[in-house]
Amino acid sequence: MHFFNPPALMPLVELMAGTDTSDATLERARTFAHGLGKETVVCQKDVPGFITTRCSVILRLECMRMLEEGVATPEDIDKALRLGLNHPMGPLELGDMVGLDTFLLCADGLAETHGERFDAPADARDMVSAGRLGRKTSRGVYKYDADGRRTS
Repeated sequence: MHFFNPPALMPLVELMAGTDTSDATLERARTFAHGLGKETVVCQKDVPGFITTRCSVILRLECMRMLEEGVATPEDIDKALRLGLNHPMGPLELGDMVGLDTFLLCADGLAETHGERFDAPADARDMVSAGRLGRKTSRGVYKYDADGRRTS
């Protein structure tokens, strides 16, 4: 069972079916999640990234590539996905919130399993090497004050 952070606010729980996971076990997990007021989806194979992480990492990687290529500003990339695709938060904002180091670990793990489509762009690696990890270091794609509020 993969709960999303913060669990009290996020309505989805991903259920992973391993090779020997029985239908009864999946149903028990689904019933438990529904009892908590959650919706569920089932990842039919226990693979790195499950459903949502694979999708969010590949999207964030593309946003980082667009940033690296000078296609748009971080603000416009995030605004485009918030307003055009109805995301509650832009992928670059989300990356800063979660931590660019954590994002890079996810991307590298997915690249090992799923190949080069998950290779992180050089700018992402440079930011992490420079200690620009997002909110937790007051600098990532954006800058933050001591209270974690974005300043640029």
